Amino acid sequence: MLAPELTDADFLAALQALMPRGRVWPRDADAIQTKTLAGCAPTYTRLTARANNVITDGFPGSTYELLPEWEASLGLPDPCAGPAPTTQQRVAQVVARLTATGGQSIAYYTAVAAALGYAITITQFVPSRFGKNFGTLFGGTAWAFAWQVNAPTFTITSLQFGGSFGTPFASWGNNVLQCELQRFAPAHTTLLFKYS
Repeated sequence: MLAPELTDADFLAALQALMPRGRVWPRDADAIQTKTLAGCAPTYTRLTARANNVITDGFPGSTYELLPEWEASLGLPDPCAGPAPTTQQRVAQVVARLTATGGQSIAYYTAVAAALGYAITITQFVPSRFGKNFGTLFGGTAWAFAWQVNAPTFTITSLQFGGSFGTPFASWGNNVLQCELQRFAPAHTTLLFKYS
């Protein structure tokens, strides 16, 4: 259900309905009480519109004005996005931090990257052992703790409707992906990035 969009006339009618009844409380359009209440009605209209906006900003995926509040509560902005991230990148980081419940599976890290706006695949490695095919990479036991994120060389992030003014129509880069996945990677693993 959408929040109601009330007008000045709606508030004027509501304020007049709250007045006592009688001859000294006229509701005519040219009465002094009506003009006084009509002067108060735009304030209520403006406050209601602002309250409706809080409903939109209360959700991290659609926030704009409360974005700094969301970032402050999540320890953002961080150096991942660079010196001047777009509003869209900042919202994506907030959503990714809130939805990151923790995990160590390929599906989890793919979902974290998708929440940031990146399509990736993950390659796992195994140490060399007897019976391994010829021509495959030779590696020691450290390869058991290595994994590789495969992503495009430049991920293009396009501007979505509702973005802030001054935001470029498109931006290229994978800095946010690298930084956020390194933050979520288990401490005992080695995370590699391969760009095709």
